[in-house]
Amino acid sequence: MPRMLDVSDDVRAEIGDEEADRLLAGENAPGSYDCTSCRTQGDSEQERTSTVLFIGDETAVLAFAHATCLPSQVVQVTEEQLQGAVRSITGDERPSGAQPEQAVLGVTSGLVLIAGELHPALVVEPTARIARPGTTGGSGDDFLPLLVEQGFMPVSGLTEVPPVLHGWSVLLAMGQLHAVLQPGTGGGSPVAWWQAHQPLQVTESWRAAANKHQQVLLFAAPVGSIGRQPREDLLRGALDKAAADGRLVASAMPLAGT
Repeated sequence: MPRMLDVSDDVRAEIGDEEADRLLAGENAPGSYDCTSCRTQGDSEQERTSTVLFIGDETAVLAFAHATCLPSQVVQVTEEQLQGAVRSITGDERPSGAQPEQAVLGVTSGLVLIAGELHPALVVEPTARIARPGTTGGSGDDFLPLLVEQGFMPVSGLTEVPPVLHGWSVLLAMGQLHAVLQPGTGGGSPVAWWQAHQPLQVTESWRAAANKHQQVLLFAAPVGSIGRQPREDLLRGALDKAAADGRLVASAMPLAGT
């Protein structure tokens, strides 16, 4: 039976016309599926469904999402990230050997109240001082200046939603947080600015707010500004203090592909 599938030109180019036509005819497409974004069940016979192709270095995985959650698209991810996604699908959550990184960005998710409405937020804080690429010393921290150069806005108080940073997005797939994507060089495919070694769990309320607003607020502060706060009220207090001290930048980012 034909499915109510959306197959974008980018996805068709990757999987080929023959495979795309088989999907549209219902030969290879599932009837019911778990949406790769909101993780609730969908039915490609009853509602518009997007095909989402995750491509790693050596592997590609075709997933399905409600068309109201994500458009049909190709998402470039690392092989390790894709294998993590595959493990989450198959139920095999054993950690793979994560490669150590020189600069580690700590990411905390939480809901932030702005102008009487809850917004999904990510708070990014490095574990160490960030130096400008190409420099070798000094005692300064270039994390915030580098982000401002990318388009992040300094925040003096959490009184209004920061402006959208075009070209950047947050990849929420299979109900989990996978990456923060930034524009590729020369107008190419987006690349990961931050990526989870293992897909990061978010709460149902956070995911619901993300689906409602179709965007996520990203706050960033230098090492030692926020800390790993166990509760959202404490996180908000740390954000307010960092903003008052001039140590906070922010932007709004759409969910990947929206």
